[in-house]
Amino acid sequence: MLVMALDVGTSSTRASCFDHRGNPVPDTEVRVTYEPSTTPDGGVEIGADTLVDTVVTAIDGCLGARGHRGEDVHAVGASVFWHSLLGLGADGAPLTAVMTWADTRSASAAADLRRTLDEHAIHARTGAPLHSAFLPAKLRWLRDSRPGVFSRARTWCGFAEYLALRLTGELRASVSMASGTGLMDQRTAQWDPGLLDACAVNPSRLPPIGDAPAHQLTAEFAARWPRLASARWYPAHGDGACSNIGSDCTGPDRVALNLGTSAALRLVTRASDPRATPWGLWRYRVDERRGLVGGATSEGGNVLAWSRRVLALPAEDAALTAAISAIPPDGHRLVALPFLAGERSVGFRDDARAVLSGLSLDTNAADILRALMEAVALRLSLVYERLAPLADPGHMVVASGGAFRHAPGWAAILADALGVPITLAHQSEASSRGAALLALAAEGVPPVPPIALGEAFAPRIRHHDIYRAARERQQDLYNGVVGPRPA
Repeated sequence: MLVMALDVGTSSTRASCFDHRGNPVPDTEVRVTYEPSTTPDGGVEIGADTLVDTVVTAIDGCLGARGHRGEDVHAVGASVFWHSLLGLGADGAPLTAVMTWADTRSASAAADLRRTLDEHAIHARTGAPLHSAFLPAKLRWLRDSRPGVFSRARTWCGFAEYLALRLTGELRASVSMASGTGLMDQRTAQWDPGLLDACAVNPSRLPPIGDAPAHQLTAEFAARWPRLASARWYPAHGDGACSNIGSDCTGPDRVALNLGTSAALRLVTRASDPRATPWGLWRYRVDERRGLVGGATSEGGNVLAWSRRVLALPAEDAALTAAISAIPPDGHRLVALPFLAGERSVGFRDDARAVLSGLSLDTNAADILRALMEAVALRLSLVYERLAPLADPGHMVVASGGAFRHAPGWAAILADALGVPITLAHQSEASSRGAALLALAAEGVPPVPPIALGEAFAPRIRHHDIYRAARERQQDLYNGVVGPRPA
């Protein structure tokens, strides 16, 4: 028995097959890359049908790699990036592009909501603050800035739901995807009535919430993939939830650290965990039984991509790693706020922007990149301080994500900044494996044993002390430039 895993991120889509023990089937992974469109006012979006086409291309390639054994695929699971939004017309066609989590055009709308609503009460109910990453602010912004589109839209959903609609003809949001919208009451797993009123959205304009699979493809895709026509297609889970499951971070004994386009630290808990979510963190769901608490930055591998695009850096990963490694911790004499896409955890200042202080004639491109990489690590250390008390004593931090492939030195920087050992997951693409494991579990397959872990990085006390001092300077810069979040 095989399952196919779809992994849709903000920079690439993958399709791959896994066996009944959660092992990847060799030579089945197909990856399609793309770049979101950006606008000067903070827009970060992707064409909805363009993104569907990347998924279709990836599935085509994966089935081609399977050859005549494609009929062995019994189920399809998916990991899709959280916090996206698009509007659909009465005919189901997109009226907007897919607004991603990094789109900050709704920052002013989030501020408007904060002035009229009790944000801490909303955070307690939904697990999310009022911030441009989440749907309440996006919907309010669209209502005010594009009233014609807002009035014509018959459905508001994320890309995961639109993909399912295109492939299977069924519109449904999983508990996991709905929990990341900032619109779902975590206690009831239903859309929050108070927030819907504030956004002027009737619940009938949102997908129903449920985890039941679709049992058929549309005629178009059944003809294209006859070997998948009888497979069960499970609603997508959030990429962060899948990453935790794929890293075997499924309980309070393991904290998952993911470094992809953005970065996050996450911990799986009971869905009914009575402990309040600390401010600066969020709470979503893995599924109906399990919660997911953590913090995410809007920066991660995107600072590496930005630096490579803008700065004169070595093209090869090995040469770039050598240039970065030659610089001692905090040896660049720079202070950086890495908010290229605004700030999420822990300050949730969507109006924040990146700052680099201390430039001199002696500063070079490797200094700037090292400073940005360390700045991301320092922000993650703030998340870890809030999350660690919710984990078991003696817990392990397991790291995964594509950014480690291109900048392997980041793992040691993170261990030094957090002050705890960091162990790399052997599975480099944890979200794909997580989607496969969740599909296998839904199919009734017994739990599979954890995979072996990779290299461990122990914190160096002297380096940790250096980074603690660097974080104080970073916080001073933050206080001076960004300042406290308006009430």
